[in-house]
Amino acid sequence: MLRQALNWPRGVKRSVVICMDVASALLSTWIAYSLRYETLHWPQGGQWWVYALGPVLALPIFLRFGLYRAIFRYSGLDAMLATAKAVALYALVRIVLLWWQGPVFPLTLGVLQPILFLLLVASSRAVARVWLAGSSVANQANRGRMLIYGAGAAGVQTSSAMAIGDHSKLLGFIDEDPFKIGQTIDGIPIFAPSALAEVVRNLQVSDILLAIPSASRERRNRIIQSLRALPVHTRTLPGLADLTSGRVTVQDFRELDIEDLLGREAVTPQAGLLGSSLSGLTILVTGAGGSIGSELCRQILRQGPKRLLLLDHHEYGLYELQRELQSWCESQACEVELVPLLASVVNRRRLDWICARYRPAAVYHAAAYKHVPMVECNPSEGIINNVFGTLNMAQAAQAAGVARFVLVSTDKAVRPTNLMGASKRMAELVLQALARQAGPGATCFSMVRFGNVLGSSGSVVPMFREQLARGVPLTVTHPEVTRYFMTIPEAAQLVLQAAVMATGGEVFVLEMGEPVRIVDLARRLVELSGLQVRDAQHPDGDIEFAFIGLRPGEKLYEELLIGDNPTPTTHPRIMKAHEDFMPWSELQGCLQQLRQAAEDEDVDAMRRVLRACVHGFQEQPAPQLDALA
Repeated sequence: MLRQALNWPRGVKRSVVICMDVASALLSTWIAYSLRYETLHWPQGGQWWVYALGPVLALPIFLRFGLYRAIFRYSGLDAMLATAKAVALYALVRIVLLWWQGPVFPLTLGVLQPILFLLLVASSRAVARVWLAGSSVANQANRGRMLIYGAGAAGVQTSSAMAIGDHSKLLGFIDEDPFKIGQTIDGIPIFAPSALAEVVRNLQVSDILLAIPSASRERRNRIIQSLRALPVHTRTLPGLADLTSGRVTVQDFRELDIEDLLGREAVTPQAGLLGSSLSGLTILVTGAGGSIGSELCRQILRQGPKRLLLLDHHEYGLYELQRELQSWCESQACEVELVPLLASVVNRRRLDWICARYRPAAVYHAAAYKHVPMVECNPSEGIINNVFGTLNMAQAAQAAGVARFVLVSTDKAVRPTNLMGASKRMAELVLQALARQAGPGATCFSMVRFGNVLGSSGSVVPMFREQLARGVPLTVTHPEVTRYFMTIPEAAQLVLQAAVMATGGEVFVLEMGEPVRIVDLARRLVELSGLQVRDAQHPDGDIEFAFIGLRPGEKLYEELLIGDNPTPTTHPRIMKAHEDFMPWSELQGCLQQLRQAAEDEDVDAMRRVLRACVHGFQEQPAPQLDALA
């Protein structure tokens, strides 16, 4: 019957509620008369008019107060207050009408009947709310058993949202405030963090939700580290910016942020390095639809440029980005002209037209093929796009008098062992050569080099999460492979800030801390999902690792610098490298040979040119897994 009631049309549900209120008005009048005369009452004569007065007055007032638009399952204090106000107005009008009729009708009915009426109406709604909410009780055996870490405002809002859903059963709060420990919120106990392991074991907790949106990254990392040893699935709420509406729903629960998996403090931007170089100007971003390019666009937009040019050859990615940025501009009343430009960086004529037409003040060149195995399989396209696409864009910018040109590069350009890394180092050499031959007032070329970007297309984290969801082994290339990691916002901020510090020809790198073993990152993700890694020590674990060997051209370890002489900049986490370069007169002939080899699909010739130009380029066979034995 409960399921049938929930599936009734809205009009039927509203009619049922109106009938309940009519019955409550008549019943409260009968009870009031019976109490007044101390006997069971039967209306006579004009008393029928008093009975009819209840529904006739109540229904229009209740409609005016919106009581028939409320959804009983989700109604709370606000709905009860609206009901009380509606009944108060009803009582006032009723008393006036009874007084106007004279002593025929006792005025005590004007006070007693509304009180009884309010009790009946409120009780009917409370009973309906409990009854309808009972749909979740039937599914209780399949519900997750959850603790909320944080008994602050966000935790309490989350608790209220969970009370009306059937997603999880809330068993308690965890909070570090000693004044809250041992207390309850709506009957739900608050435990100390020191008792967490015991609480998880005794209450058979399956999930822990982090409801600490204002916590520092250091505190979040400390809490997450303490949860890794527990057999629970750890999730989080959005940040403060996403909670400004004051509502939290179970749909807001999400997996831990990329920053949580990184396990270090995020590099914070220096606002002074951003606004002056972007505000009120025309900015061009190539590869705008990609992971780094799109984040660059988002952060540039916040600095208030006059016009933002979005260049990409991927039509749908460009469409989605423009729609997202346009929506943001409308919500923020931001008057920035967004210009989507379908173009490939290998089309020099198109680039010349774009730069001549819009005259950008700065170009952020993120367009590149970055996936190592894909470039290994398509070397000529990788070379043409990464090397000559960069050359095309740089020369088009020079011809149009662009003030700044920033190349998004990679740590794989340092002593590369694959064609992708070699092509990116060759692109760096192009800009270094152009910068050295440029005169005063010419385009300022610079390069920004960073490591792997967590959460980007091709990143291991989305792949690991997809494999976890399917319950299949997590594929790791090699037990000892390590990488430098950063987040997409960090990478974009580095690019924007480095551009301001450039004087021409510099390579900027981020001080990224210690490199991370991929297998350790995978283990952290498994443990924070409430699962256990299956290995020799834990043969009954849930998820195992499958070591598939390094792919062609991959290194065990990545580097950020070719030389050993980095110098600091005004940003404490950004360094400036002084790398060797080739003068344009020498590089130009190599580029002609490389272009001819790429157009001829001559892979051996491409490799010969790259080996002659790129320091340390030496393709190596992947280490064998059995070499570790």
